[in-house]
Amino acid sequence: MGMQVARQRSRSAALSRLADLWAGVWRWVLFAAGVALGGYLLLDRGVANGVVTAAAIGVFVIGAVLTASKPMALALIATPGLFMVERIGLGGGDLTVSDAALAAAFGTAVFLGDRDLSPPLKAMLQLNLIYQFATIFTVIVNPFAQNTVEWFHAWLLISGALLAGWAVARAGKARTALILIYASAGVIALSTVATGVAQYAGGDFGAVFPSWPWSMHKNFAGGVLAFAAYVAYVNPDWAQIPKRWARTALVLFVIALVMTQSRQAMIGFLIAMLIHVVREGAARHWVLITITAVPGAILLVQSVIEQVESQNRFNSVYQRLEWIREVYALWKHSPFFGHGLRYWYVHPTANFQPPQAELEVVASAGVVGLLGFAIMWLGFIIVLWRVDRRFGMLAFGSVLARIVQAQFDLFWVSAQVSIPFFIAGLCLGAQALAINRGEASGYWNDRKINQDRRGLRWRSATTSWR
Repeated sequence: MGMQVARQRSRSAALSRLADLWAGVWRWVLFAAGVALGGYLLLDRGVANGVVTAAAIGVFVIGAVLTASKPMALALIATPGLFMVERIGLGGGDLTVSDAALAAAFGTAVFLGDRDLSPPLKAMLQLNLIYQFATIFTVIVNPFAQNTVEWFHAWLLISGALLAGWAVARAGKARTALILIYASAGVIALSTVATGVAQYAGGDFGAVFPSWPWSMHKNFAGGVLAFAAYVAYVNPDWAQIPKRWARTALVLFVIALVMTQSRQAMIGFLIAMLIHVVREGAARHWVLITITAVPGAILLVQSVIEQVESQNRFNSVYQRLEWIREVYALWKHSPFFGHGLRYWYVHPTANFQPPQAELEVVASAGVVGLLGFAIMWLGFIIVLWRVDRRFGMLAFGSVLARIVQAQFDLFWVSAQVSIPFFIAGLCLGAQALAINRGEASGYWNDRKINQDRRGLRWRSATTSWR
């Protein structure tokens, strides 16, 4: 009798092990398929950027496997990918790693994320829909492939990033996502500093273009570092990032940002930081603001003056002025609906992207699209300004910094749009989670509570100065 019981237990244990093994078969099949596809693309097909393509596929495969037990694993793994603008050589398209990472994170958010969206997030998504509706007319009037693709791409960069950030934070992973943002920006910052030191040693004190782990434009590196520096400067309490880490990261990011000499990135960062300080009433931070803002302002003004006085018709100032004149002349031929999103891919003479946000939108989508763009951005600023400052200031400053940057440079550039909106989504998702847990009282600013908080901060600051 005892032998029969032992055999039954042994058989049950064996069946249980077989069941567990069978449950994991699909994971190994998925891994094998991913490795085989990566090797095929890398070794046999000779696609452009095959190493990047294979690496991206491998990372996404790992994320897909982990998603079975950790629903937000793929979205978290995709977070560093948002900072990668290297192209993926698939199908001859113009897809970047950042675009692919955002699409993966967005898909995870839609299928596995929390769908009980908060009022601020709903308002942001509705405002983006206004812009999408305003630009649908140029898609209809100008039927070419890039126009249609960019219509969906623009929606993904804003709404997709908001929903991806929301889902990650709503699942309680906001801190992890912010740490990944610190780490990703840290790699870019260290690369900038290392490249700059080597460049300065050779006597070249011009703008630094980071060269590792891949070549980056100074305006991309500067924009990313500006967002990361603002995150480190605000360092919200709900992120639970130690202050010494945030301060160290802030110093590194600011040094690297200055080395890039990306004027628009520095302006966006300084304006966001100044508004934060004024709104918070943090008098003790004026020393930091002065130390940061004054040299930055001097550098910006001096560089512009030098370019104007040089009379070099090919420097960035004169080149932008020339482009603005050309875009204005082009816009007059289709003032209401524009020439189509990404028209510079197909237009025989205007083969450059306009170097200013509103100029790009009016040339691409006409006055109708520009009206939708203005409504969307004004609405974003109003909504995030009204959000409880504990969560809203980081979101507000990140989004504001982007539109400020775009007054002096390209706007619809994948990572530089998706990163600030992903950060905003993290803030709104963290707020919704805090309210659900009873750690926050409401979504919108309470004036009395905020006045009390500001008074306490002011008294603390003035006391520390005595």
